[in-house]
Amino acid sequence: MSKNEEPIGNGEEENWSVPCKQVKMDVSGSMSALNFDSPADLFESLISPIKVETFFKEFWEQKPLLIQREDPSLATYYQSLFRLSDLKRICLQGLYYGKDVNVCRCINGKKKVLNKGGKVHFLQLRKDFDQKRATIQFHQPQRFKDELWKIQEKLECFFGSLVGSNVYMTPAGSQGLPPHYDDVEVFILQLEGEKHWRLYSPTVPLAREYSVEPEARIGTPTHDFILKPGDLLYFPRGTIHQAETPSGLAHSTHVTISTYQNNSWGDFLLDSLSGLVSDIAKEDVALRTGIPRQMVMAETPAAALRKLSGFLRTLADQLEDRKELLSSDMKKDFVMHRLPPYYMESGIDLLEPGIKFPTLDSVVRLQFKDHTVITVGPDEDQSDETPQKVIYIYHSLKNLRQTHMMGRDEETELHGLRFPLSHLDALKQIWSGCAVPVEDLKLPTDEEKRNLVLSLWTECLLHVL
Repeated sequence: MSKNEEPIGNGEEENWSVPCKQVKMDVSGSMSALNFDSPADLFESLISPIKVETFFKEFWEQKPLLIQREDPSLATYYQSLFRLSDLKRICLQGLYYGKDVNVCRCINGKKKVLNKGGKVHFLQLRKDFDQKRATIQFHQPQRFKDELWKIQEKLECFFGSLVGSNVYMTPAGSQGLPPHYDDVEVFILQLEGEKHWRLYSPTVPLAREYSVEPEARIGTPTHDFILKPGDLLYFPRGTIHQAETPSGLAHSTHVTISTYQNNSWGDFLLDSLSGLVSDIAKEDVALRTGIPRQMVMAETPAAALRKLSGFLRTLADQLEDRKELLSSDMKKDFVMHRLPPYYMESGIDLLEPGIKFPTLDSVVRLQFKDHTVITVGPDEDQSDETPQKVIYIYHSLKNLRQTHMMGRDEETELHGLRFPLSHLDALKQIWSGCAVPVEDLKLPTDEEKRNLVLSLWTECLLHVL
């Protein structure tokens, strides 16, 4: 750390008038890996010794946090997450420039891309790395490394947002990227070697897009430090940063774990408003009246703006009286593109239901709750002009790890079930997480009870006790 940096005191200062919190810890022998008992346990062990409540109160979306650890066992675990040498094996599985790997170097404050065409060959990567001192950026390593899959799957459950990652391998005395800021919350885990980081005050706090910033604009660093294996760095989206591997040392490898892209209140409002307007327009004839002639052909007149303001106030009043918003695309997008549950150690085949078949006499319990979302929306299969609302249950059990965070694919399948609104109370019983006798489900007939649990069991969402 630079000589003028001090740990934060009572946390009441302005976000960027003081440096990030620096925590040094000597816990040698006390922690060999992360705690995967629950999503919350995993995150708490990731940012240890900082408590989760403290993190979200003082740092999340506010200012950076640096945790420097003097723990050889944790450093060894971090190194196992990804090594430069792992690329040799992974390249044999078929990687491509641009899609899976970028080769780049920062020269005179600008990013120079050194990608070849087509398929990636490890020997060529090593040549560019050693001779051109290029950084190798490997996209979404959780597709190939089980432990990163395990970490990121738990973090997606914890945040309720997609969690991606990139590995950066940089030779000594080199820098891969120019100063820039991102549109994601960033957690840096230093895996191999050392990395010299410099952070700067944001020009766009909580930025919604990626942007390179010229050196002349960013000023002097607010934070200046070295990351070593086992260390962790967090900073909010919009934080300007750059990093280089110090000269005369071994190469550096770090993994950037990122989340909360397009996950703001503004995004949620945009996602929810269309359904809310559609729903209220069915009840309010004023919202169904036509706009003035030719209004879309010219500037919006002041009278129309006043009318729109009135409609927005009506929507706000109506919103407070509603218990549930209509189905949102954010929920579906999250469950459709997130990682499937990690199961490499359990031996469970997530695509096959359990051995015990549910009957009316069975007692059942929900499983994989963190990988499901329930929402209410119009029946998409109904051809009537005013379709009835139904309950949708979406899950990620059958998602493909191999395509995680690799871009939106129109062929990506959304897995789930659809039930009538009359099943809502019974589903709430099951989603409580408690063991529930099938015969006690709040449905009028035994046939409906059997069909409900059978449908959920077939999707591997129910465990029969």
